[in-house]
Amino acid sequence: MAHEFFSDDWIAAVEALRDEAPEPNDVVKDVVINLVVTDTPFGEREAHMAGGMLEQGLHDTAPTTMTMPYDVARQLFIDQNQQAVTQAFMSGRIKVTGDMMVLMKLQTAPPPTAEQTAFQARIQELTA
Repeated sequence: MAHEFFSDDWIAAVEALRDEAPEPNDVVKDVVINLVVTDTPFGEREAHMAGGMLEQGLHDTAPTTMTMPYDVARQLFIDQNQQAVTQAFMSGRIKVTGDMMVLMKLQTAPPPTAEQTAFQARIQELTA
C-alpha cells in the first residue's frame, strides 16, 4: 500500500523496512543528519538520517541539520533528482546549520550497489 510522502504512515512503513536494508557503504554508515521538512501537508516534520536510514524525530548528537521544503525533500529522497536538489541548495531552499563537512563527506560516497538500488525502489513503491 502506498502512503503519502512523509506522512506518519509513510515514515512507519519506511522504518518497518529497517531490518531488510542493505549494509550502508563506509562513507554513510556513521553519518547522522537531522532533517526539518517544512510545508508538508502534515505541518513541519522532524526526522534524521542515521546510517542511511530515515527515523522520526531529531537526533540529539547530529552535528548537522538540513531544513528544506516538502517538494525538495521528495526530490532528494524519492525522485533522487540530484540536479533539482543542487538547484534548491544553490537558491537557498535548503538551509544547512552545523557542520557542513558532514555533507561534503557524503559527496565522496560510491554509487549505490544493486541491493541499495533495489531497496530504494521498494521505498519508492510505498510512496504515493
